[in-house]
Order: sequence, then structure tokens, then C-alpha cells
Amino acid sequence: MREGAPPNAGRFDEVLKIAVLRGGGLGDLLFTMPALDALADAYPEAEIVLLGTPLHAELLRDRPGPVSRVELLPRARGVYGGEHEDDPRGTGAFMRRMRAEAFDLACQMHGGGRYSNPFLLALGARHTVGTATADAAPLERTLPYVYYQHEVVRWVETAALAGAPSVGPEPTVAVTPGERRRGRALTGAGPEPLVVIHPGATDPRRRWPAERFTDLALRCAADGMRVVLVGEGDDAALADAIARHASRAAGDAVVSLAGRLTLGDLAGVLAVADICVGNDSGPRHLAQAVGTPTASIYWVGNLINAGPLTRASHRVQLSWTTHCPVCGRDATQVGWTAPRCEHDESFVADVSVDAVYDDVRALLEGAPAAPVTATTAPLRGT
Repeated sequence: MREGAPPNAGRFDEVLKIAVLRGGGLGDLLFTMPALDALADAYPEAEIVLLGTPLHAELLRDRPGPVSRVELLPRARGVYGGEHEDDPRGTGAFMRRMRAEAFDLACQMHGGGRYSNPFLLALGARHTVGTATADAAPLERTLPYVYYQHEVVRWVETAALAGAPSVGPEPTVAVTPGERRRGRALTGAGPEPLVVIHPGATDPRRRWPAERFTDLALRCAADGMRVVLVGEGDDAALADAIARHASRAAGDAVVSLAGRLTLGDLAGVLAVADICVGNDSGPRHLAQAVGTPTASIYWVGNLINAGPLTRASHRVQLSWTTHCPVCGRDATQVGWTAPRCEHDESFVADVSVDAVYDDVRALLEGAPAAPVTATTAPLRGT
């Protein structure tokens, strides 16, 4: 923001079209939903255009919410998300088309701004807000980008730069009646508690070992629950393997829908579940956004940025590992560009099945969270 400007600055005048830049994956989008809701509440007459990815367009298509439409980002470095070759021709065509939109306000909600701020400025909007590291181009109103901050809160603060204070602390996604019906049909949901497990995560270091998920599925099935595994891409084979191993003892009480669900299907499956169990991953975040209680396994650093903010319906088991279990390299360096070792060893393997299963039972029974003590939360690896 300008030197001396307040963090909750006033609304801009005559804003009828807003661009929001947010590349990345499913969780990245969901972390911005409270900020998008705040923008919609502050500018009720404005059209909000998300500059996002095909995954974002698939989730938001024909869905009630603050986003009017999604414009697909070009393959631009540091903006689209992931490792992609730059597409200068596609980026140029995108910029010409977006400048013709004549945005009144453009909001950067994609990282520290090294690449995303110049991209946002090229849209030619009348007003710009967003985050910035020390080496990023400043916008009209800029929030300092400090890596260890919860992503939901970061983007809520960013929306506040545009005079749009938060209307809620957690992401929400509406689920259509058709998606709920489809979810019930796909899962075979009946009177028994339904537990959906997503065992994957983009970073393999965030993955709880597969055998722990298998043990958890078996305990749930033995306790009268129905267990459904979900996953896409690399996660699909993992989910299928866990379901296959567990079903040898549990029969059809444990099944896999991995690789068979659209995003709408996944939203419906998660919405009809009683609990979702998973690592720090997009489907876990989506479960929370559609209103389903979650029992999660997190590395402590990720909890700061991407964990649920509330605990009545969202329980978290933490790993306090801070160094690579193989080579001992410090894993607490700030930022996604910090160097890391080549090892993909799980950083959450010290979380026990007992602890996660206790969270599942407590959520089903509406019990209060267990107190954290020095014996349940040791700092390891230092």
C-alpha cells in the first residue's frame, strides 16, 4: 500500500469489473474464497472475473458464488502455477484481450509478486492491490508478503486493501442438490457413518505413509463405518492400493472411487461424508469448504500457512519434524524457492494412527478436542 496508508483502506469509486489473479491448484483457489466473498460483499454491483486455471474453471462452472466467470491464464512464468514453459505469444494475446475488458480493479492474490505484480500491472486496471516481497513491483496498495502467514488470512488482508473487509474466516463452496445426489449414489451412502479418505498430497513430504491410511481404514470399517478412498493423478494408484489392501479384511466396507470423479462429483462425495481424513491437500481443503468435518495430518510449517482456522469440526494432528529424516537438512527455510534436499521422505510419519482415529471418533461423537501436552507435541529434529 502507499506509504502510510491504513491496512483497511477505503473502497474505490465506480468499480463495476474486478479481476482477481490466482493461479495454482485447488487449495490455492479455496484459500482465496473468503477474500472473494469480501470483494463481492463490498462491491455488489461488480462482476468478479477470476484469472485462473482449468481446474478453477471446472469447480466454479455453474456454481453459486462470488465469481462471475473464469478467464484461463496463459502459461506465464510464476503466474500459472507449477513448472511450465513460458508462452509469450499466448500471454500477449491474453493481455490484449484482458486490457479490452477495462477492469476497474485488479487484485493480485498469487504469491509475493515477483512475477505476478508485473503481470497484474499489464492488465491496465484503474486500481491495483496485492502483496509484494521487497524485490517485487509495488501496486497502488500493497501488503508486505511474509511467507509464514495463513493463506486465508493473507488474501483476506489483501481484499481489505480494496475496502473489502472479511465476511468470514474460512473458505466456503456451495454444493448443488444434483452433486449431493450424485455423491450419495457414488458412495452408496447409507445409515452407517461415511468416512472419505484422501491419502495424497502434491509434495510427497506431506503424505502420511500409506500403511497408516490402510490401518485407519480397517479401524473405521471394524467400527461400523463405510470408507471411500478418493484421489486423482498420482494419488489414484495410491488410493486404489490402500482400498485393495484394506478390503481383503474389510470387504466392501472399504472402496475406492479414485480416478473416477469429476470435481463436481468430488464436491458431492465430500458433502455427503460425515468426515474427511487427509493430508494437507486440495481435497481436504474442499471438504472443509463444503462443510464436512475433517481430521487432518499436517507438518507444522504447513499448518501455519494452510491449516484450518477452527477446531470445532476440524481436528489436526501435527508432526514437529523440522529436518529431513534422511540427510538432516533444515526444512524450515522461508519460501517455496528455498533450496531443499532431493529426499521425498514423509515429514509426517511420526503421527500415529491412534491419534488420527481418536479424532475421527471424537468428530463423530461431537466430543471436545484433546488437550495438547508436552508429550503429545514434542519438537523433533532440532
